[in-house]
Amino acid sequence: MVVVMQEGAKEEQIQHVIDRLVSMGFDIHRSTGASQTVLGAVGVPADFDPRDVEVLDGVREVVRITQPYKLASRAFRSQGTVVELPRGVRIGGNEIVVAAGPCSVETPEQIGMIADRVAKAGAKILRGGAFKPRSSPYSFQGHGEKGLKMMREAAEKSGLLVCSEVMDASQIQMMLPYIDIFQVGARNMQNYFLLRALGTVSKPVLLKRGMSATIEELLLSAEYIMAGGNHNVILCERGIRTFETATRNTLEIAAIPEIKKLSHLPIVVDPSHGTGIRDKVPPMARASVAAGADGLLLEVHNDPEHALSDGAQSLFFEQFEKLMAELRIIAPAVSRTIA
Repeated sequence: MVVVMQEGAKEEQIQHVIDRLVSMGFDIHRSTGASQTVLGAVGVPADFDPRDVEVLDGVREVVRITQPYKLASRAFRSQGTVVELPRGVRIGGNEIVVAAGPCSVETPEQIGMIADRVAKAGAKILRGGAFKPRSSPYSFQGHGEKGLKMMREAAEKSGLLVCSEVMDASQIQMMLPYIDIFQVGARNMQNYFLLRALGTVSKPVLLKRGMSATIEELLLSAEYIMAGGNHNVILCERGIRTFETATRNTLEIAAIPEIKKLSHLPIVVDPSHGTGIRDKVPPMARASVAAGADGLLLEVHNDPEHALSDGAQSLFFEQFEKLMAELRIIAPAVSRTIA
């Protein structure tokens, strides 16, 4: 349920409504705009009568939300959410933000070279894996905290932010000094213990869609994080598993406008995992921007043919630089900008 306060409602009126809702058994999440406050009330008691709230001073209307996700719903927040990051980076605003980097952090020289090149091409975020959930236990699993240190040092030198995957709740505190965005991978989209733990931190969370997850399931996973108090959630479409075998996954471009309709949360697209094939990444990145994506997550490597993981889907520097130039042409056509 959403309680929409009147424009200019006084703070004491808002607090009285909150106190009344809490006494009825609701959990309250407040969203305050430039001139109006919206209260998200989660957990509707069986005997609740919305008229008891509608008559309170300062209340404009009470809206029952039919979707199972309440806080992630656009009914809770009609305008899109903009996630604010350090260095003035904003995801969900007018500018399309690009995160680029290797699948795995390998050496200081490798991550430093990649950070420098992607930053010069216009990326704002360095993405890379320090912990790698691999299908085979014998594949490279990442350097762990050592890899995070490499990323942070490379990012600082190049003026980038850091986004890296967290695999377990026990890693959160250790990762906090190194990263600006926690990434939840597709395999962990429904790891509810991890999602609840991320709801207690203040740093943004990039939540990837599971390999067989519906859009509703993705939004319900976001709800777990938001219910814990962290509303800085960025959704990520990274392709789903279908009967098609020509590409690694099926990148669902149609999910972008559908999620925009259902939710206020920003959405970025990962065409690298979405296709798994290097030459398919640029066209799907261009299509994602045209469809309304708020950002892109791209794998870039200095030597993809010898990468320790996912080399086949990683762009060469020249490909990434060419793609960024193309995106600068496409973005204005959909009333957006790009660095």
